[in-house]
Amino acid sequence: MNGVNPVFGRQLTQPQSQSAVSLVNAMAPNSRTLLNVIGNLDGATTVMVERAKTIFFPGDPAERVYLIRRGAVRLSRVYETGEEITVAMLRENSLFGVLSLLTGHRSDRFYHAVAFTRVEMITAPAASVLQAMESDPGVGLLLLQGLSSRILQTETMIETLTHRDMSSRLVSFLLVLCRDFGVAGEKGITIDLRLSHQAIAEAIGSTRVTITRLLGDLRNSGLVQIDRKKITVLDPIALSKRFN
Repeated sequence: MNGVNPVFGRQLTQPQSQSAVSLVNAMAPNSRTLLNVIGNLDGATTVMVERAKTIFFPGDPAERVYLIRRGAVRLSRVYETGEEITVAMLRENSLFGVLSLLTGHRSDRFYHAVAFTRVEMITAPAASVLQAMESDPGVGLLLLQGLSSRILQTETMIETLTHRDMSSRLVSFLLVLCRDFGVAGEKGITIDLRLSHQAIAEAIGSTRVTITRLLGDLRNSGLVQIDRKKITVLDPIALSKRFN
C-alpha cells in the first residue's frame, strides 16, 4: 500500500512502526476503539481516496481490512449479467473487507468498493488483525461490533431495493441517508453528502433521467430542498408517509 497504487491513484500513507500486539494490549480496555486498534496494527496505513475512485474490485485478493475514518463508501455486488446492485452505504467508523479474516485471504473479493465521497481510511493486513484477535479477545469483540453494524447497513439497503416502484425506492433511500448522514437544522435534515442525480441512480438501480424527475416531484411537493447537490429533507415524517 506504500507509494502509488494503480487503483487509488496518488495517496497518503502513514506506516505504523510500533509493535501491533503490544500497543493494542497496552490500551485501557474501556478506552479502545476500533479506529485506534486497527490504526496501530503492524502494516496499518492511512489512505486517502478521491470521490468515485475504486477501493477494490470484485476478484481482487482479499488481503486487507478497511475502516472508514471520514467520508462514505458504496459497497456493491456485480452479477454475471453486468448488473451492479448496492448492498451498503458505509459511513464513518464502518468496517469492511472482512472476508479476508474469514478465509485467511485465500479468496477473492465479492464486492466492488467505491468512494462515494472523498474518503480517509485506515487499512491493515488481515494477518495483523488475526494476530491481534488471537492475543486479545477484546479486539475480537470490537470487530464483532463493527461487523454487526455493517450487517445492519446491508439489511437496510436490501430492504430499500426490494421496492419495485422507483419512487418508493428513492424515498426509502433518502430516509436511510438521513439516518446515517443527516445533520439536523432549522429547515429539516440535510444529508451531508454531495449527491449527483447520476450517483443516486447508480446506487438504487435507476437512471439519471428518472431520478431527476422524481426529485423534482418531491421538491414541488415541498418535501425536499436541493442546494449545490445537497439534499435537505424538510419533513421526514411526511416523506415517510409518502413512502408508505
